[in-house]
This record gives sequence, structure tokens and C-alpha cells, in this order.
Amino acid sequence: MGELFATYPILAAFGMTLLLTFFAAIGAAVLGTLVAVLRVSPVPLFQKVGALYVNVFRNTPLTLIIIASNIVMIVNLGFSFTEDIARDNVYWAIIGLTVYHAAFVCESLRSGVNTVPVGQAEAARSIGLTFGQSLVQVLLPQAVRGAITPLGNTLIALAKNTTVATAIGVAEISGLQKTMTEDRIDLILPIILVVAAGFVVITLPMGLATSWLSGRLAVKR
Repeated sequence: MGELFATYPILAAFGMTLLLTFFAAIGAAVLGTLVAVLRVSPVPLFQKVGALYVNVFRNTPLTLIIIASNIVMIVNLGFSFTEDIARDNVYWAIIGLTVYHAAFVCESLRSGVNTVPVGQAEAARSIGLTFGQSLVQVLLPQAVRGAITPLGNTLIALAKNTTVATAIGVAEISGLQKTMTEDRIDLILPIILVVAAGFVVITLPMGLATSWLSGRLAVKR
């Protein structure tokens, strides 16, 4: 097993996995919150736009989203962030992971909003708060606390779904695993164990943190 670490950039590949997870998680949290606001908005048009986003991206395979973004934007439209194709692929992988998982963040937050008693929203309106004020000051804080478990599950799924980025050549761990397997088929079991152990190290703290936060910040009814 030490031979694998000496020959292949395993830690760097896991570093790329963490980088994709970190930035896509931030993007999905921001975009998912915005879509969730549309979903719970009193304006029917906004509700339909939010529902359309969720239905489209949640039911589209992530591989298709990432490959399509890469092909359409770079190959067909000639758009690129930099002159470095490898770096551009990382950006598009983050964007693809973001727009896909934002749909799940949205639904997690919406489920959290639905746990807030209707009377609290009515009380907020009765004291003169606008929809935006009641959303920010009353609904969303409780929704986040009530949605910690599904949000944590979405984060874990995001970390594992970073393997799809290898479809556009991003040098994360699943792409390296394929290379290692092709080069050293005699070490296939250690390769599998290293990759599996790496993902356990990444996702186990997420699961433990989710469980701890869910119990500590649960809204008492």
C-alpha cells in the first residue's frame, strides 16, 4: 500500500475531491436558499419558477449536467474562464455540482419551513413584518435548524458525487483510481481499500457532525 502512495498522487486527488466538495457546498447552499425562497414565495410565478428548477435539475443525471456544461460552454460557445483547460474543467465541475445539489438543498429547506407552525408566520404578519422580514427573522432560522439532517445528507451525497467530475477530466480520486487499476491490476484490492477508506475519512465526520447538530439545535415544539 505504501507503494501506491509513493507512485501516485493519492493525497492530491483526495485534495481535489475536498476542494470540489467545499466550493460546491457553498454554491449549493446559496443557490438552494434562493430557490427555496422562490418556492415558499406568495407570488405564484416565483413558486412555479422554483418548482421548475427543482424538477429539472433533480431529475437530470449529474453526469449529463457536468458534461453538457463543459461541451456546450467550452466546445460549442468557446467560453472559458482561463486559458487553462484543466482549470476550466474544475470550475465547470463545481458549477455542475452546485446547480444539481442546489435543488436538494432547496427541498431540504422547504421541508424545514413546513415544520414551522403556521401561527408564527401569521404572528409575524400581524406585527407588520413583510414577507422578506418574516422569512429572514422567523422562518429561515427555524427551517435551517429543522433541516439539518437532510442538509447533512445532501453534503455527504455531494462529497461522493464529486467522482462524477472525472467525466470531464478533473483529477479527483475516482479518475486516479481508474489509472491505478489499469496500471497495477495486481494491487486492485489495496487500491479499492485506499479509496474506500479515504471516502470514509471524508464523510464520517460529516455524518457525526450532522447527528450532533441535529440533536443540539433541534427546534423544541
